[in-house]
Amino acid sequence: MHQITCGDSDLAATLDSAPGTTGLLIVSGGNEIRSGAHGGMAELARKIAENGFPVLRFDRRGIGDSSGPNAGFAGSRDDIAAAADFLCQKCPRVQKLAGFGNCDASTALALFQAELGLDGLCIANPWTIEQTGQEPDAPSPPSAAAIRARYWQRLKNPGTYADLLRGRINLAKLFSGLKKAAKKEEITPLALDLGEALANLEIPCELLIAEKDTTARAFMACWESARYARVTDKSNLALHSFDTASHGFADKESKAWLEKRLLEFLSKL
Repeated sequence: MHQITCGDSDLAATLDSAPGTTGLLIVSGGNEIRSGAHGGMAELARKIAENGFPVLRFDRRGIGDSSGPNAGFAGSRDDIAAAADFLCQKCPRVQKLAGFGNCDASTALALFQAELGLDGLCIANPWTIEQTGQEPDAPSPPSAAAIRARYWQRLKNPGTYADLLRGRINLAKLFSGLKKAAKKEEITPLALDLGEALANLEIPCELLIAEKDTTARAFMACWESARYARVTDKSNLALHSFDTASHGFADKESKAWLEKRLLEFLSKL
């Protein structure tokens, strides 16, 4: 384990060394530690490094083995910058550095890229939902787009109608859900900030989407809106999606897809 100085705090980090000249910085989303859920990010880093790309994972301040206060993803700019500098110091052969993050980590990478100076971004399931709690990374309710998608899946299932006839479905909850699903989607200030950041990106960027994930569906509602026209027209941005509900690409097929996409991106950078 390495220690990275960030202000008055120390960030815990793990470096998977490799001889390549392109490195990858993995930024954890939410309050997830650097190893990821069930060790998923540790496994991903190992496989990327086995293909010649050095990879650094770290716990931001207040998370896992790192000291200091947890300021949430919105306060993680200095953490990411310190980790990026550390990777380049430890791997002096690195000439290009890409960032990868999922959920709010991907949003942070996009928002702070102008100051981070990375050479490429792979951002998965970007977070666009405003917080409703007082704590950093507090849970937020699902978006109208996510609710619509969930109800559409249920309506396509013949068993839903059988359950309805047998009284197994709470009608009050059903009508409440349909009312929420019918709401006009409002693009949040965070989503607008993300859109502006993406529109101003001048480096290669791939957006990786888990098609059935709630967070991804909220982002796609923004992507398909007129407010994101400047983003979707950019030639340096590419969007790729995979048919999964796994937010963290945790199942076998999703893991393989994510690994392939990252390796292809790093190879072309």
